[in-house]
Amino acid sequence: MTKRILYIGNDLQLNSFTATYISFLSKMLEREGYEVKTASTRSNKGLRLVEMLAMVARHHKKTDVVLIDTYGAMNFYYAYLVGKTCDHYNLDYIPILHGGNLPERLHDSESYSRKLFGNAKVNVAPSHFLYDIFKNKGFKNIKIVPNAIQMENYPFKERKNFRPRLLWVRRFQKRYNPLLALKVLVQLFRTYPDAELCMVGPDKDGSMQTCKSYVRKHKLPVRFTGKLEKEDWAELSKDYDFFINTTTIDNTPISVIEAMSLGLAVVSTNVGGMPLLIAHEKDGILVPENDPKAMAGAISDLIEDPSKATDICSAARKKVENFDWERVKTEWNRVLN
Repeated sequence: MTKRILYIGNDLQLNSFTATYISFLSKMLEREGYEVKTASTRSNKGLRLVEMLAMVARHHKKTDVVLIDTYGAMNFYYAYLVGKTCDHYNLDYIPILHGGNLPERLHDSESYSRKLFGNAKVNVAPSHFLYDIFKNKGFKNIKIVPNAIQMENYPFKERKNFRPRLLWVRRFQKRYNPLLALKVLVQLFRTYPDAELCMVGPDKDGSMQTCKSYVRKHKLPVRFTGKLEKEDWAELSKDYDFFINTTTIDNTPISVIEAMSLGLAVVSTNVGGMPLLIAHEKDGILVPENDPKAMAGAISDLIEDPSKATDICSAARKKVENFDWERVKTEWNRVLN
């Protein structure tokens, strides 16, 4: 009998560097033979919540399990209410844990967290970062299933020479610290007058305007593309050699996994789950949070030692083969069956 899944999350068809995983995973599960319904496509937050809860109520008799994308900000309360509704109808549900700020939510909303995660069939964590934190909080119903990509969509480009051409891909949001990317460019510009930066992603909280003002003030060579589809930024990446991840909080970002697959040299802040994704000096470089000199210095070191940069990129590509859907789907089949 075909397993019937109701997948609750933000199904706005946004790209991989926004806070959504539902459009990718739902399609992959359908290819595996599951029957999948999703919600919600509403951009209005209130209407989105209503539609999510209504979908559970409407389809509970024809649903075997509910997947719930779960983050640490406002979405946490959506997930909690969806979980409560599933409990009401005696429906199994599985929170899929996202976001580096979930540990804060576990601490700040302990009672809600106990009910949401404690009553779940299983909680799915993308890495040991959240897995270990949930284990330490006493949750035993926790399993690691890595974030997945289709690697054929992110073909590896071997780079022999590395130029100071930087790519940044994320939402423009304070927690992702996009301003750090610009400060890194300022540092590099002193040694490499041909340095340049491309920033890809939609604005979330006004951070893009802050960055554009900084660019005008310092007369920096920065390109802002806005939101791009996955295949478009993958194609764009061919013109760049470094991927910089500037966040102050993180889990296991898909954008970094994609960059590693594409052959970009990844330099990231050493926050959250990043040291579990990147082995420093082996398949990427980790630097202290909010330290433009350290990040610029790491990039400069790789430019001056291209053989080391090439080795790092090759090792990164090999590592992220473990995130290919053809491997990860086995874990999802075990969770769902």
